[in-house]
Amino acid sequence: MPILANAKKALRASKRKAAYNQRIKSRTKTQIDQMKAQPTEQNLAAAYQAIDKCVKRNIWHQNKAARRKSQLAKLLNSGKKNKK
Repeated sequence: MPILANAKKALRASKRKAAYNQRIKSRTKTQIDQMKAQPTEQNLAAAYQAIDKCVKRNIWHQNKAARRKSQLAKLLNSGKKNKK
């Protein structure tokens, strides 16, 4: 446990930020799972928005986000090809 006052404050801030980051990650995973279950334009847009928020908040690296977006776009495009 921290002893100094500034260390205590840092611990509180760290816990608060970790909880916030966990909420963002959970929402992003939910959006991605919805997109995988039902590949539609609306779900793709929602997933992109959630992924971009992760990058903005420095939760995910930019390259990871780009990779995930690419995978989701391929999923949507392959679904369109199968319907034709």
